[in-house]
Amino acid sequence: MQLWGFWRSLATFRVRIALNLKGISFEETSIDLIAGVQRSESYRAVNPQMVLPALVDGEGPVLFQSLAILEYLEETRPEPPLLPTDARGRARVRGLAAIVAADSHPLIVPRVREYLDAELGIAEEARARWCRHWIEAGLTAIESHLATEPETGRYCHGDTATIADICLVSLTVGANLFGARPENLPHVTRIAESCLAEAAFADAHPLRQAGAPPQA
Repeated sequence: MQLWGFWRSLATFRVRIALNLKGISFEETSIDLIAGVQRSESYRAVNPQMVLPALVDGEGPVLFQSLAILEYLEETRPEPPLLPTDARGRARVRGLAAIVAADSHPLIVPRVREYLDAELGIAEEARARWCRHWIEAGLTAIESHLATEPETGRYCHGDTATIADICLVSLTVGANLFGARPENLPHVTRIAESCLAEAAFADAHPLRQAGAPPQA
């Protein structure tokens, strides 16, 4: 498979985790979001929306949007499963994932931050507060579900990693990248730390990708 991504892209991080969990080999082409390479004509031909990630499986067509890609991988490579077998369980997992991928992460992506700067004149410090707020709001919402619902187990849903865990980990790592410090999230913290101790998650970590800044 061919993946277009960027070391700092949390959406690409989600797809890397899923590919690793399913044991699928892939090659990644880096699209530097900071330098604006996503707006190049060559990448527009891959994804006209100019966002990451994009994935090609064999002859194509190009797949886009991280949750849609995760669902595609689940349908075409069902082992190991990333969704529960029961309808209610699948709905819960998808709901938890959507808190991240639909309600929180989209508010902090580069094109939103750029608009806040260029069009609304919002200063960098205020933009950083904006990002931290939406990250913390998302993680707090997930914690409320994990803390009160009996389906929570070793992972977000039972004792097997699902799409919910992939999304949760991406947002907790994003919290660190943006300097967010959400408090009183014991279930979120426990599950994220457990996942990141596994190679499939750890090897996909943004700071372990080509182009990431060196770590002390």
